[in-house]
Amino acid sequence: MRILVVEDEPTLAQQLRQALGAAGYAVVAADNGEDAHFLGSVEAFDAVVLDLGLPRMDGITVLGKWRAAKIAVPVLILTARDGWHEKVAGIDAGADDYLTKPFHMEELLARVRALIRRAGGHASATLTCGALALDTRAGRVSLNGQPVILTSHEFRVLSYLMHHQGEVVSRTDLNEHIYEQDFDRDSNTIEVFIGRLRKKLPPGAIETVRGLGYRLVAVQ
Repeated sequence: MRILVVEDEPTLAQQLRQALGAAGYAVVAADNGEDAHFLGSVEAFDAVVLDLGLPRMDGITVLGKWRAAKIAVPVLILTARDGWHEKVAGIDAGADDYLTKPFHMEELLARVRALIRRAGGHASATLTCGALALDTRAGRVSLNGQPVILTSHEFRVLSYLMHHQGEVVSRTDLNEHIYEQDFDRDSNTIEVFIGRLRKKLPPGAIETVRGLGYRLVAVQ
């Protein structure tokens, strides 16, 4: 899953990148509103963490432009402690949630997980597909209750398939949602990750839909 972090305070931006990266997300960062607006308009993200007090274009304007362009990515806005009016403006502009600075990083991670789950129609923090379970809080995968050991990129691929289980997911979608900024994306690498996952999951769990992509289905 791919997250856009928009924060102009360098220390906080680095903390956000580290925490989200450690949680298994591919993180792309912007430190001003103009770059954020461009990235959100041309690239695919599963969620955005958006500070409102940004240089070159404020966060409310960025969010308003995205929503006017029908970009429905879930957005968590960050506001100052006394910025209640910003919270209202952010929600009115189309934000899905807000968090007041200063905040605990665990709460931010929980809110990001919830935004992504709700966007995919999932109610629980643990995603299940047959005997397969993915705990979005702990970043762990199990099969029939037994742990499945995955590399970071294998986890990202499986996480995206789990959030979209039953749907056909193209290689392009996977490329767009599992890599960080400026990563050399090679669709052939996706096939490698899928091949590795198939060796660790039940036979038939990942179907190939010829000419379209892959689909995760429930098998026992």
